[in-house]
Amino acid sequence: MTDPHPHYDVTGHGRVLLLIPGGAGHPMGLDAITDVLCAHFTVVTYDPLGLAHGRLGEPVADQRVQDWSDGARRVLELTLPEGESAYVLGTSAGAVAALDLLARHPERLRHVVAHEPPCVGVLPDGVRQRARFGEVCDVYRAQGLAVAGALMTAVLEEREAGVLPAGQPLSREEELVNPMALSLAHVIGPFTSYVPAAGPSSVHLTLGAGVDSRGQLLYRTAEFLAKDRQTDLVEFPGGHLGILQHPAGFAEQLTRTLLGADVRS
Repeated sequence: MTDPHPHYDVTGHGRVLLLIPGGAGHPMGLDAITDVLCAHFTVVTYDPLGLAHGRLGEPVADQRVQDWSDGARRVLELTLPEGESAYVLGTSAGAVAALDLLARHPERLRHVVAHEPPCVGVLPDGVRQRARFGEVCDVYRAQGLAVAGALMTAVLEEREAGVLPAGQPLSREEELVNPMALSLAHVIGPFTSYVPAAGPSSVHLTLGAGVDSRGQLLYRTAEFLAKDRQTDLVEFPGGHLGILQHPAGFAEQLTRTLLGADVRS
């Protein structure tokens, strides 16, 4: 169910740019890129579960892509000036929500950038890839974060994991205060199973992928979606976490993608 009072932060001036984070939606680490982007945009950072707004540690249910995108639509209703349309950047799980927002609520969108959405079900080998993510979730529940992280790396790099280290599952209390654990427990399964609807749209869609992700699963997914939707694929600095690891370069590429090549930082 969509929260009637969604959580978000606003900074900067200019056209609205909605950021939808990945993982469990916790916007941790996004301050650096927001500081750069706010020179060109009113940056609205959505926090789907309210984890940065006092809800970390509270119970979390299995997440639905549609709830995140409905919440994003509600955030835009609250922040977008009358008669204007918004830019949207979603990364990882947030990119899946951005694709659903575009499919179901395109009315006030201007340009959507979906960076490495893990909706691997669209691929020709999508059944196998979804099963591998299911294995990651199973390993997390049985053996904890470190082991699941090792397997996740192998899945993203499209290689066999080999012998995994031993590990212990987290307690419920430990899980509730760890955004990565919440993502493995409640987000990755439904979001990797999501298949975005295809169809004509007047809203510009760009698929993004990290230069360091070349040859990996989520680059392949972004590339497949770009070809299937007959739209652009733009490379961003870094890999899947490029928005956190290369905030200035990522912001520069995003700004060029949205506003044009002549924009200067």
